[in-house]
Amino acid sequence: MGRGMIVIAGLGNPGAKYKDTKHNIGFITVDQLAERHNIRIRKLRHKAYIGEGLIAGRKALLVKPQTWMNDSGQSVRAVVNYYGVAMEDLFVIYDDVDIPAGTLRIRKKGSAGSHNGMRSIIYHLQDDGFPRFRIGIGAERGPLALRDFVLTGFSADSLDAMRDAVLRCADAVELAVAEGVEAAMLRYNRSEAPAGKQDEGDDRKQGEGRGARGEGERGGEGERGGEGDGQAEDDE
Repeated sequence: MGRGMIVIAGLGNPGAKYKDTKHNIGFITVDQLAERHNIRIRKLRHKAYIGEGLIAGRKALLVKPQTWMNDSGQSVRAVVNYYGVAMEDLFVIYDDVDIPAGTLRIRKKGSAGSHNGMRSIIYHLQDDGFPRFRIGIGAERGPLALRDFVLTGFSADSLDAMRDAVLRCADAVELAVAEGVEAAMLRYNRSEAPAGKQDEGDDRKQGEGRGARGEGERGGEGERGGEGDGQAEDDE
């Protein structure tokens, strides 16, 4: 890992409507890191809310892209290019329907799986060699279409598990900053799946045959990034 600025990007959809949905678990985790390290995520730059501070003694930039999920790569590429960030110093946190709810999986690089936000990032960067922290939201969605499932909130039964997953993910990010991604993988890539579910532990082409998430992730076409959040300090 390099020693320049580390960028930690959590993925989600902008606006109050999506604040506590499954698809915004990346935003929720970045907010947890911000609270722990007294980092204010208030500046609107590079199509994202950003905040700069120190994590494990290292300069860190927390990023919440304000494009819609499917266009996350536009913002992440702008941040990477502006700050000259090495791929190993870009951490991306996001939800994953292909692993059990509450499970944390960390990889140093790999494919996008079935996640359109990650597809956008890899497309815009033309590189998949950056660490990613995936929080499982499961796919036991009953009659709901996938695009509707990811845009719903957490059930009462899953809320505690998801809160715990966010805390563990924040712990893992801190460890990765301090000691490297491999150290975080060794500690946190344990199988936490319910009995009978096998942990694949990799980024295979997950979700093939399930269809892309794209349709419906944008929310209302008229909504603007960050509307209702009241966080903007400046708009550059």
